[in-house]
Amino acid sequence: MTTTTRKHGKRLGLLLAFCAGPLAAQNLSLPQTATRTYSTVQEPGTYALPTGPVRSGTLPTTRIEGRIEIESWRIPQSGASSFQLIEPLRDALIADGYDITLDCATQRCGGFDFRFATLVLPAPEMFVSLDDFHFVAAQKPGAGAISLLASKGPRDGYVQIIRAGDAVQAETITDAAPIRSVATGDLAQRLEADGHVILPDVIFDTGSTTLGAGAIASLDALADYLATNPSRRLLIVGHTDATGSLDANRAISLRRAGSAVSYLRERHGTPTAQLSAEGAGYLSPVASNLTEEGREANRRIEAVLLSTE
Repeated sequence: MTTTTRKHGKRLGLLLAFCAGPLAAQNLSLPQTATRTYSTVQEPGTYALPTGPVRSGTLPTTRIEGRIEIESWRIPQSGASSFQLIEPLRDALIADGYDITLDCATQRCGGFDFRFATLVLPAPEMFVSLDDFHFVAAQKPGAGAISLLASKGPRDGYVQIIRAGDAVQAETITDAAPIRSVATGDLAQRLEADGHVILPDVIFDTGSTTLGAGAIASLDALADYLATNPSRRLLIVGHTDATGSLDANRAISLRRAGSAVSYLRERHGTPTAQLSAEGAGYLSPVASNLTEEGREANRRIEAVLLSTE
């Protein structure tokens, strides 16, 4: 099992090309100013692809298994609407023979309920306004599934692309520098310099406190770090936004942190003495809870270094 992650990418040239096994390459064009903010691969993984808008509080989905690629892009100072951001990507899928199974905007998708029922990368890598987002799901026999999500921030545009299925291959970027992976040395440097590090690829479905079956790069890197440094101890902390009661938020954030700890213990055999979990709820925000963007940034999992002996 392999996982490749992330992060604050370089400027995109003209073309984002995804390969689909023996099939012809499927090209998705983004504006020249677009910057990739996040990338992760889970293999094997699962993705609940939305197949319809929210009805009676339920989002219909189909389960896709295999390789899961997730990316987000920021288009700085974009004046385009979410539809204008997503339209050329959707048209490229249609031209390549994909069937569009869902194409909806904001309230037609289900508004708030849709946004928080589907997989969305956390801020600041991805931002989704509840007043302006557009979602497209597409499938093609033998090529898997693709979902597109576009939205507008206060100044910038954002696009999230998820490819899922056994035919998915590593992406090819034209005129863009490769994304730097989360490496043990990188995490170690940040942990020991700052005392803590946010783990942006530890992602939970809305309302869920369990992790998927795939590998998670940042947790794998933490396991390597702890194995190399047996005197180090880490506290895994779950954080939420300020929606709801403190008791409820602390409970869910603790369970999510506990899931990350269980991953390290069960998958890597990390000693119990090196790990503990805590749920901070909304007591330690990194952004304002008065904005959607801030609330997304506050929902996170963080590793805190307790001992450097």
